[in-house]
Amino acid sequence: MTLDPLVALSPLDGRYARKAEPLRAHFSEFGLIRNRLRVEVEWLIALSDEPGIVEVPAFSAAARTRLHGLLAGFDVAQAARVKAIEATTNHDVKSIEYYLKERIAGDAELAPYAEFIHFACTSEDINNLSYALMLREATQAVMLPAIRSLVHSMRELAHAQAAQPMLSRTHGQTASPTTLGKEIANVVARLERQCDQLAAWQTPGKANGAVGNYNAHVAAYPQVDWPAFSARFVASLGLQFNAYTTQIDPHDGVAELSDLMRRINIILIDFCRDTWGYISLGYFKQSSKAGEVGSSTMPHKVNPIDFENAEGNFGVANALFGHYSEKLPISRWQRDLTDSTVLRTLGVAFGHSLVALDALARGLGKLSVNAERLDADLAASWEVLSEAVQTVMRRYGLPEPYEQLKAITRGQGIGEVSLRQFISGLALPDEAKQRLLALRPGSYLGLAESLARAI
Repeated sequence: MTLDPLVALSPLDGRYARKAEPLRAHFSEFGLIRNRLRVEVEWLIALSDEPGIVEVPAFSAAARTRLHGLLAGFDVAQAARVKAIEATTNHDVKSIEYYLKERIAGDAELAPYAEFIHFACTSEDINNLSYALMLREATQAVMLPAIRSLVHSMRELAHAQAAQPMLSRTHGQTASPTTLGKEIANVVARLERQCDQLAAWQTPGKANGAVGNYNAHVAAYPQVDWPAFSARFVASLGLQFNAYTTQIDPHDGVAELSDLMRRINIILIDFCRDTWGYISLGYFKQSSKAGEVGSSTMPHKVNPIDFENAEGNFGVANALFGHYSEKLPISRWQRDLTDSTVLRTLGVAFGHSLVALDALARGLGKLSVNAERLDADLAASWEVLSEAVQTVMRRYGLPEPYEQLKAITRGQGIGEVSLRQFISGLALPDEAKQRLLALRPGSYLGLAESLARAI
């Protein structure tokens, strides 16, 4: 069966294939094979640069260029050759070693040192570094820009609606007013903090042999400072060196990244649900597109499907991210293979996150603010000014201010006339009384506007 999107097992390769496309170069098996080849090539070059390994002289600039050319020219056809070798070896990393030996077989300078390909390495020396490169590059090149693009759109909306009054609804009940822009600014601030952590995330990696002790390395070259050599090598890949491991890197870095992505997704789920609710209240209108249908039976409907789609995909991604952070740091004794199959699904979690980000950005682009509806809710909620009144009463020492307001407002609405009558009867300084009488639900906003503009 050909891989037509209609017969894809995963929606990331079917319905959402176009949206997940930017991640394919990183999380596909092709991407993994290419990173493995990169690590093997760089390890061979690093060995040639080590003076203590006298059997491998420093490679010429031309030889290094030829080796790096194998990476630059690596394509799907070359990856298919690696897979053909794997069909015989039944070992994915060993097939990289054999492929690289095959490619340098006719090279007069490199061929004599073919047995130093994968020298002293366990498969996990190659794998952990390959996955680390995969995660770092996908995060920096795809995920972080997508999240920051969304944050930029949200910030623009926060600024545009910084002064638009909105009724708060703590516990779902009328509460002290805010502005629409300030509520969006709250989310922007949360996401900015997480983006800073995501940008600063360090990717650990190890290159220390079968059980993390450089056993084979020392047996062959006892005079070489292998921890220092490995530290330099891992750093040369742009990764953070992990000096203490078993056969495998403990995947704490993957768990940290998974927890970061989960937090970002959770913040965005929160935003999706709030926005869904504001659409339901009529605070936002959604633009409709000619030819689109909102319901198969109710022609009038324009459903908030983008926010629902985003929420659902964030949830799928977080189920996997949660599994990664709980499972991957656990390995029986010096190594078991349960991490291998789990790591192969990393692209699924990131893929659903990317699909969700796309849906959320699309949903934001369809929104327009229904100022009339927002203002009408405030105009019908004069009881929210009771907070201001009782607080000013406290300042001037009036008796039982909270209890007096509670008696006339709790669980019941109070209109403009009744509230103004109450204020007029208070023994307050004239200036304070006039300020309270001048208040409207739509003007009782504190610093909401300036806070929204400052984000």
